[in-house]
Amino acid sequence: MIFVYLIITLIWLIFQIVSHAGKNRDRLSFRIWVTYYGRKLLSFCRPLPWLQLLLFLLSYLLYFSHFEELHGGGVGGLLLTLAALYDTLLCFGYFYLLILTGSICILSSCRSLGVWKRVLFICFLWIPVIHLFQVKYLCRRAKIEFDAESCRFENRQKRDGCMVCATRYPIIMLHGIGFRDLQYFNYWGRIPKELVRNGATVYYGHQEAWGTIENNAHAISETIGKVLAENHCEKVNLIAHSKGGLDARYLISALHMENQVASLTTISTPHRGSELLNLLTRLPEGVYRFISSLFDHSYAVLGDVHPDCYHASRQLSPLFCEEFNQKYPDSPKVYYQSYTSYVKSTLSDPLLFIPNLFMYFAGAPKNDGLVSVESAKWGNFRQTFVSSGKRGISHGDMIDLKREDYKGFDVIEAYIQIVADLKKKGF
Repeated sequence: MIFVYLIITLIWLIFQIVSHAGKNRDRLSFRIWVTYYGRKLLSFCRPLPWLQLLLFLLSYLLYFSHFEELHGGGVGGLLLTLAALYDTLLCFGYFYLLILTGSICILSSCRSLGVWKRVLFICFLWIPVIHLFQVKYLCRRAKIEFDAESCRFENRQKRDGCMVCATRYPIIMLHGIGFRDLQYFNYWGRIPKELVRNGATVYYGHQEAWGTIENNAHAISETIGKVLAENHCEKVNLIAHSKGGLDARYLISALHMENQVASLTTISTPHRGSELLNLLTRLPEGVYRFISSLFDHSYAVLGDVHPDCYHASRQLSPLFCEEFNQKYPDSPKVYYQSYTSYVKSTLSDPLLFIPNLFMYFAGAPKNDGLVSVESAKWGNFRQTFVSSGKRGISHGDMIDLKREDYKGFDVIEAYIQIVADLKKKGF
C-alpha cells in the first residue's frame, strides 16, 4: 500500500510543477514559491487522520480474520497481521514526513509568522493531534501571504514605470509614541520601500519616542529644514501615525510651519484623545510617575535626549486634546486628511488585547486597540480600514508592525493609494 501512496504523491507533484512552471514560475520570488508548495503539500495530506483510522481498522480486520489461525499456532496469520501493521505504520510515517516537509517549507519561508511563532511551531510540531491544528493554521497563513504577494506583483507589473507615488513634494513619515526611527527595524515595516519603488521620496521625522508634543515638533521642524534644503523645494507632505499626528499639528499651528507643509495625513491619531488614558490617569500619582521614570531611563539609553513619559502620555488624554484642539486650530494653507481602522473582537490582536478591553468598557467599542474611530477622524476623513475576516485591523497593523498580511486588507497597497491620491491632488 505504501507504494500506491508513493505513486500518487509523485503524480501529484509532477502535476503541480507542470501546471505552474510555465505559467507563474518566473513571476514571484523563490521564497514565496517555497511557501506555496509547502501549503500544497499540507493540503495534499489533509485527509491524513481519516486515512490513518481506515488503515488501522483494516489491520484489525485482518488480524481478527486470521484470529483462529494465529492463536492455533499458524504462522501465516501472524505474518499477514504483522505485515498489515507494518504497512500501516509505514504509511503513517510517510504521511507524517510529508506534513513535516510542508511545515518546514512554510516555517522557513513565510515572513508573517515571526520568530516566536516559528519557535512554538517547531516545538509542538512533533506532538500528535496538536500538529494537525498547526497544519491548518500554517495553510491559512501561507495562502494569505501567497495571495497578497501575487496581487502585489500584478500591481507592480501594471504600474511599471508609472511612478504613481512620485508626489510633487517629499514625504516625511512621523512615528507614534514609544517608538523611534531605527536603522535596522523600520517602524513602518514594508511600506516605505514600496512607496520608493513607486516613485516616492521618503524621509523620517526622527522625533523622540517619549518626547512631548512641543519637543517633538521642534525636532520635526529641524528635519523639515534639512529635507527642504536637500531637495530644493518649498514644502513637504507629512504622513503621521498615532501621536505623530498631534506633533505635526502643533508644528503647523504653533510653530507656524504652514508655509512649509503642503499636506498632513494622519493615521489612527487620537485627535480627541484616547479613552484609555482616562483609566490610566486613575492610578495613584506616585505609581504613575514611578512607571514613567522607568520608561524615561530606558529610552534615554536608546537615544531619547528629553524623554518625558509622564507628560507625553498624558497629552493623549481626551481632556488635554480638547484644550489642544481649541488652542491650535487647523491652518487653511494645509490640506488635512485622516484614516483609521478598528478590530472586530477583543482577541483580534494579542498585543492589544488588554487595551482594547479597557477601551470597550470605557465607552469606545469601535477602536483599534488604542484609538477609537471617532477620535481618529480629522479634517477630510477618508476611510476606515478593516479586513474581510473576523480579525479587523489594529493600531499596529496600520504601520505593518508585524509584517503580516490579512484577508481583505493590504496595508502596503493602502499607503500606495494614499500617496497616489496626494499626487493627483498636486501635493
